[in-house]
Amino acid sequence: ICNGMFAHGLIRPFCATFLQFLGYAMGAVRVSALSRFGIIYIMTHDSIGLGEDGPTHQPVEMLESLRAIPNLVLLRPCDGREVSGAYQVALQRVTGPTVISLSRQATPSQAESGSSTEKVALGAYVLREFGLENSNQQGGSLSHPTIILLATGTEVQLAVGVAEQLYSRNSSVWVRVVSMPSCELFDSQPLDYQRSVLLNGSPIMSIEASGVTGWRKYAHAPFGLQSCFGVSAPSDVVYKHFGFSVPNLLERAGEVIAFYRPGGVETAHPVAPSLVDYPRFAAVNPLH
Repeated sequence: ICNGMFAHGLIRPFCATFLQFLGYAMGAVRVSALSRFGIIYIMTHDSIGLGEDGPTHQPVEMLESLRAIPNLVLLRPCDGREVSGAYQVALQRVTGPTVISLSRQATPSQAESGSSTEKVALGAYVLREFGLENSNQQGGSLSHPTIILLATGTEVQLAVGVAEQLYSRNSSVWVRVVSMPSCELFDSQPLDYQRSVLLNGSPIMSIEASGVTGWRKYAHAPFGLQSCFGVSAPSDVVYKHFGFSVPNLLERAGEVIAFYRPGGVETAHPVAPSLVDYPRFAAVNPLH
């Protein structure tokens, strides 16, 4: 229906339902992208956090399925500011569909951490730094963050909590938190910007309450659901069951740091290869 309305003209249609139910409409969404129709898909209940409705309603593969569609932009904002930015991107983007992926559960504002309406258009940006005084740019000795925590949507708050705990336990570290509302928009940024966000040398751990497929493009250690569906329980119970809690993620982050320490030396600063720099082949794209 939305495709037909957009094709007719004089109207900007939007479609809204649970994210998981977009699976029933995937053919139509693909037509939106192929036809360059600027339809806005507003999808809610976007993770295992929807709770008791269980695995039939909990999308674990849908985000990556949407990210794989050419000429489609997926946005998963972390708070109200990023939601505003997501709508701005969607309204300005008229040559392809935009999917805004929203949670069911309450999500605290990340304004104090630096969430931004404007930076959503960049796809990913540095939300907050802990221990920046330890960087060589501030007179310290570290050339890159000890670890970068990369998160989307409701899991950004967890990344901030983990970073805060890492720094409180060891004030000599440098921890960067990156919010990535849109992989597609980040991929479209100049390489220099991508390098400035995901700094060379830093081990990167991604956090998203969905499947991990696709995250190794950005993260050395993706944390998410490993080849499984969700479970039926209250959202906080489901999150804890799958390890989406600050205490568990703090342990996992420690494991990532330890893995990338040169020679296994406990006091060494971790070093990981850049995932941003790789051979890029020119693509023939009939849509552009």
